[in-house]
Amino acid sequence: MTISRLVVRLNCLSLFVVAILIFLTQLSGLKVSDLFLPPYSYPHPNVALLTRTFQILCSVPVIVCTFTYKLAQSIQPRTSENRFILFSALLTGGFLLNEIYRIHIYMVAGGIPKLGVSLLYAVVLFSYGWFFRRELKLTPYQILLAGVGLLFFAIGVDSLHLKNKIFSSLLEGVPKLFSEINIAFYYWYICKCFLQKAFYKKING
Repeated sequence: MTISRLVVRLNCLSLFVVAILIFLTQLSGLKVSDLFLPPYSYPHPNVALLTRTFQILCSVPVIVCTFTYKLAQSIQPRTSENRFILFSALLTGGFLLNEIYRIHIYMVAGGIPKLGVSLLYAVVLFSYGWFFRRELKLTPYQILLAGVGLLFFAIGVDSLHLKNKIFSSLLEGVPKLFSEINIAFYYWYICKCFLQKAFYKKING
């Protein structure tokens, strides 16, 4: 199965699961927007379910990249690919910390405009892409671009402050969830391929 077909199947399956969750949430008497509430303690398991799922997915690239880097260091130390995996772990780890501790909200509350915060994060992402452009070109980076694009789309929707809460939650929450599904899959895939290649070189070297 090609990587493109695998990505399409993953996204279609995820969309089907989200649709089922929305249907079950409405049957239980809750609002669709409840699925995307901040992950505090609620008596109903569906409340904030997709927000919690998003946060769990955010931890996947950090864990996978960190494990891959430590293992790769023992197989082939001091290579550019190792640095790429290391900085990928740091980048995704920073995003995870931001999502858990809501750092961007504190920055806005501290007087930094929301646009300024978004531009700061965009500069960090651009710098990562620029310094590791060679390594990225050897991977299916289109998946990563799609994930980042969906994330910025969700951020854009949030900045519009739409009056319809249900429509706003879906338009922001679903793209945000799918952004991390694709980003998590991308880093899982490239780390798997990276370790397979490293082990192959070690065995044949």
